[in-house]
Amino acid sequence: MSDREFVLTLSCPDSRGIVAAVANLLAANDCNIEESQQYGDHYTSRFFMRVQFLAEDPEVGEDTLRGVFSALAGEFRMDWDLWRRDARPRVLVMVSKFGHCLNDLLYRQRSGLLNAEIVGVVSNHPDLEFLARSYGVEFHHLPVTPENKAEQEVRLLELTDSMGVDLVVLARYMQVLSEDLCQKMSGRIINIHHSFLPSFKGARPYHQAHVRGVKLIGATAHYVTADLDEGPIIEQEVARVDHTYSPEQLTAMGRDLESVALARAVNWHAEHRVLLNGGKTVVFR
Repeated sequence: MSDREFVLTLSCPDSRGIVAAVANLLAANDCNIEESQQYGDHYTSRFFMRVQFLAEDPEVGEDTLRGVFSALAGEFRMDWDLWRRDARPRVLVMVSKFGHCLNDLLYRQRSGLLNAEIVGVVSNHPDLEFLARSYGVEFHHLPVTPENKAEQEVRLLELTDSMGVDLVVLARYMQVLSEDLCQKMSGRIINIHHSFLPSFKGARPYHQAHVRGVKLIGATAHYVTADLDEGPIIEQEVARVDHTYSPEQLTAMGRDLESVALARAVNWHAEHRVLLNGGKTVVFR
């Protein structure tokens, strides 16, 4: 991957000429488009675009590109950003006692399958410290009680600042984040949630699903908002089951689905393929 490859993402009111304007601007600055995806939402009249390109002229750097795009953004009222493609987001993973999603993410990172860098693990329990240490990742034990929750969230924010964290991933972290924290890190926290039809809340969801005889089980990866488990959805994974599945089998299958859905969501976020569209997302896969 070249250090002269960039990713541009944008959203703006939909109108004619946006794609042509972006393409012409890139061509005028000796940039070659390698991948381009766009979507116009007829219901919200918003336009979304992701462009991956190579700046072929060594004199055209990130600062130059930001300057020329700023002028275009003003013309079309764009919300936009530009990233170097080889820059990997720094990720802090939060977990409680279930380690399947954490283990999957750590393994993917070691195998070169995760386009992000896990710089630390935070947990309200000490149980998974051995797992983080085995991958050479720093572990932080922040036990949470009703009395110290606000204090621990302050410590969490201090950690994200000191470690230069771009994204927080809740890999089965069994604590509800405060509204204040959700707002401060809006669009920068991804959660994985077991999702069934119907949806089972509370303890032992797979056992509840077994009692009700579900035919589909699944998992949903979404951005965290102050509305519990109702943030914009990034990815979902499902599997068909039947009456022969035990609660233990449902649990094992569900954990696999959670791991896969979360890993995809983290990778797509890291590659700047996810754009917020109100209460939902546009995902350029």
